[in-house]
Amino acid sequence: MMLRLDASAADFAAQFSALVNDRRESASDVSVDVAAILAAVKRDGDAALADYTARFDHFDLNEQGWSISAAECAAAYDALEPKLRDALILAAERIRAYHAAQLPEDRDYRDAAGARLGARWRGVDAAGVYVPGGRAAYPSSVLMNIIPAKVAGVDRIVMVTPTPKGAVNHTVMAAAHIAGVDEIWRVGGAQAIAALAYGTEKIAPVDVVTGPGNAWVAEAKRQVYGVVGIDMVAGPSEIVVVADGKNDPLVIAADLLSQAEHDPTSQSILFTDDAAFADAVAAGVEHHIPRLSTADTMRTSWDDNGAIVLVPSLSDAIALCDRLAPEHLELAVDADEADALFAKVRHAGSVFLGRQTPEAIGDYVAGPNHVLPTGRRARFSSGLSVTDFMKRTSFLALDDAALAAIGPAAVALADAEGLPAHALSVSQRLN
Repeated sequence: MMLRLDASAADFAAQFSALVNDRRESASDVSVDVAAILAAVKRDGDAALADYTARFDHFDLNEQGWSISAAECAAAYDALEPKLRDALILAAERIRAYHAAQLPEDRDYRDAAGARLGARWRGVDAAGVYVPGGRAAYPSSVLMNIIPAKVAGVDRIVMVTPTPKGAVNHTVMAAAHIAGVDEIWRVGGAQAIAALAYGTEKIAPVDVVTGPGNAWVAEAKRQVYGVVGIDMVAGPSEIVVVADGKNDPLVIAADLLSQAEHDPTSQSILFTDDAAFADAVAAGVEHHIPRLSTADTMRTSWDDNGAIVLVPSLSDAIALCDRLAPEHLELAVDADEADALFAKVRHAGSVFLGRQTPEAIGDYVAGPNHVLPTGRRARFSSGLSVTDFMKRTSFLALDDAALAAIGPAAVALADAEGLPAHALSVSQRLN
């Protein structure tokens, strides 16, 4: 049953803490099984990939083909209904423009001691993008992962996606064409992450792995981190909506369900200062669910994980939202009030300001990335960006004067740390 909380209740603190600390990730511990899959692919390469793909996806890579060609993706793009093609192109253009503005600047300067200092940014050599092929086969995620890598200057972008029983999502292929992917391999699951990290006979390894997936994929990314970089370990999707009674309750109900339909473990939470509005939104949810094709998923998500929290004022809601550190935060109030509330927000993956800014816009065509931290990880991490596909190299250049200015301090510190060769390396140049 959906949770109803009232901040004025005597037990509110305990109940809200339970809501904050609830973990909605998969209850089953898949780490041991994932470790075995990673080890098998690292050891046996393509043979392990073919075996796992036959077992889990009922697809024979050797007979039906390992990869999807650029020509097949171009054909899928050409076959798109014009309205959908235009929508994908618009989304791609806006995503590309937003991420191009994220590109960091190189630095090269001299300080007061005369030392030349700086840093240079470069894209990684190769990036791997995981695209789910089951419940969450979304072309928007293709654009959100591949385009930032392209903007970052990554030389080789590899997409892995399962094709259960040979089924291919043609809109996903068209999105890959628009984004400009270099390779597409028909493998999924933890075994695909292993192939990207370690490489096989057919699939060369990459440097960074990004993209959403189920608990097995998330755990595989966690375990290969350090061999490759990853974007994040993501859990079930979530949305928090802060709304006053001036909103249409059916509209806010739809906003809540926009995340509930992703997965039974997704979470949707409403904060409001209007008890009658809270009741109306709850009724709106019940109105919408039976009328939508994802009713079963939404019903489980809303009943198991949904919540409505009544607060004295919307300003009081922000500190509570920060404790949740949600993936998505909607501030469905007048524009001025939205800005005032936003100024107080410390922890959120992405924030949507005002009554006319639904989170769903951010999933598709807004421009900012929709790959965002979940499970309270917005306290310490950010959404996917261009810099996830780049690395910074610092540099230093000294002349005699600069070395004379700062070298003696280095010698003193090296002596204090008991590292005489460090001290000698500097002092010989000083002398």
